[in-house]
Amino acid sequence: MPLRRKLIWVAILYFAQGFPFGIVIDNLPVYFRLHGVSREDIGLMSLLGLPWALKVLWAPLVDRLGHTRRWIASALLAMCVLVAALPGFDASAPSRALWALLFALTVASATQDIAIDAYTIGLVDPGEEGVANGIRVSAFRAALILAGGGLVAIAGYAGWPAVFATAAGVFGLLAAVASRAPSITVEAGPRPRWLPSFRAWLSRPGAAWVFLFVLTYKLGDASMGPMVKPFWVDRGLSVAEIGLISTTLGVALSVAGALCGGAFTSRVGIFPSLWMLGLAQAFSNLGYAAAAASGSGRVGIYAASALESFTGGLGTAAFLAFLMRACDKEQAATQYALLSALFGLTRSLAGAVSGFGAVRLGYAWYFVFTFFLSFPAYLLLPWVHAWSGGDQGRLHTAAT
Repeated sequence: MPLRRKLIWVAILYFAQGFPFGIVIDNLPVYFRLHGVSREDIGLMSLLGLPWALKVLWAPLVDRLGHTRRWIASALLAMCVLVAALPGFDASAPSRALWALLFALTVASATQDIAIDAYTIGLVDPGEEGVANGIRVSAFRAALILAGGGLVAIAGYAGWPAVFATAAGVFGLLAAVASRAPSITVEAGPRPRWLPSFRAWLSRPGAAWVFLFVLTYKLGDASMGPMVKPFWVDRGLSVAEIGLISTTLGVALSVAGALCGGAFTSRVGIFPSLWMLGLAQAFSNLGYAAAAASGSGRVGIYAASALESFTGGLGTAAFLAFLMRACDKEQAATQYALLSALFGLTRSLAGAVSGFGAVRLGYAWYFVFTFFLSFPAYLLLPWVHAWSGGDQGRLHTAAT
């Protein structure tokens, strides 16, 4: 299959992956708060995201039962029905039934994630991971914009029932398109028994160090991220500025960074890109540290935001390419789910303690501290080199 056709399907599928995430993370908190739900209850709704972190527990079912295309289409159809049913529940006093519906929504989303990741790993050949992940990140973030700001804007004009009807329509359309995805075949000979094969993957030389690398590669970025918006607020910037510069422009710059990072990774190779783009990602934290220490005005903060968003996209493209390369195609769903769960664990734990660090150290020194948190992962690069395929897998310039 030509690379361009593969990239079209990568874009469609990762838009489908980002759309429910945007609804749960960006849309539902606004919906429930406008209906008078307390901030405490809205905070507890973050527990609905647990299926995204725990999806590795049922990933073997996706590997072993049925085709990934059917899993994707079925999950999208389930989310279509669930979202369409939301307006039938009283949002001002969420019942157990409503909580169960929302939990079912995130379970379906997490299941779809497993299948999409596995399908993409089977679709993309070695050397194509970099450019594929640039498209992947871009499509995912485009879905976040639509599911968050786009649907909320519809609520202001047509009401919330129209929002969920629109979302259900998008899910239904995506289900129909996903059912037409090209069939892929993984050339692996006789399929091995699942558990012994998975144990063999876990027992590969350097596995423990590679998993620790996955936990720590984005540690600096994950530690600073939750404190960026509070920093903007404490510096007196308006909500409109935060939405326009930090969110909208930030997403656009992260997409640009992901595309550039994907192209760079395809040409240079995964392993060099990991440390080179990772350095750029780490040094961007110092931009925020400088803005906090100098008391610079809006221009300095805008510049720090732009730098952080763009370099975050660079590092993410290289990191996702490595995660794909580290998986065996025969058990891609289970293995990738495990690696992404480790990455999600870092984001959750680092975010949980970031506020304490910012209060104790102050913004400037805390942002400096997050810069140094980026470097423990570099001690693990000797083990990562073998898992990344060394310098193999570069695309020829003509291929892109």
